[in-house]
Amino acid sequence: MSLQHRLVEYQDGDAVLEGRIAWDDRSAGPRPGVLVAHAWRGRSEFEDGKADSLAGLGYAAFSIDLYGKGVRGRNPTENSALMQPFLDDREMLQARLLVSLNELRRQPEVDAGRVAAIGFCFGGLCVLDIARTGENLAGVASFHGLFAAPGNTSGNAIAAKVLVLHGWDDPMAPPDEVKSLAAELTSMGADWQLHAYGNTMHAFTNPAACDRKLGTVYDAAADRRSWLAMTNFLDESFNGQ
Repeated sequence: MSLQHRLVEYQDGDAVLEGRIAWDDRSAGPRPGVLVAHAWRGRSEFEDGKADSLAGLGYAAFSIDLYGKGVRGRNPTENSALMQPFLDDREMLQARLLVSLNELRRQPEVDAGRVAAIGFCFGGLCVLDIARTGENLAGVASFHGLFAAPGNTSGNAIAAKVLVLHGWDDPMAPPDEVKSLAAELTSMGADWQLHAYGNTMHAFTNPAACDRKLGTVYDAAADRRSWLAMTNFLDESFNGQ
């Protein structure tokens, strides 16, 4: 046997959520855990596939659910309607993220003292918000994320290492927002790094992204480079290099 996975039901107050954990059972005992935060549609095959890839690297990876069990958007209008309440109430978002992170820590395959987080698009904003809360985890990696500060974390110290993987031509995070994020992370004492990919737009890791008008376009080179950068980042974050 090798790659294993199971669905994990958990709760945030009255909200019933359903994530999925993946691991490779050829390694015995608890291993570092990686939370995978989803894009605006909700948890999908895309995030589950990323979790499977992380499991192949020796991690236990938990693709989380922020919207509710079985709740998924079917088009941009529905996706935006699901995401917007969390953008409007970042404290609510942060609370649900920390519930999800603690659910990862509770899984028997996970070394609860060694966890990190990655996220895509809306999920990229999510993992940056986890870091902004000051939560003690090894690192966070944001893929083509959103950068707007939440407004409730100024004065916090960021404990996690931060990796930002960004398409320079992303219309959802233009250069002024990149500079603002850099200033914010520096002010919070973060160990941060930014990899910006030229001629690259939003959603560059998603092979289904092909809407230039919206600004979401897959880029195979940026996809490959960003995954390699994340792989090196997690290795450094967990092993203290």
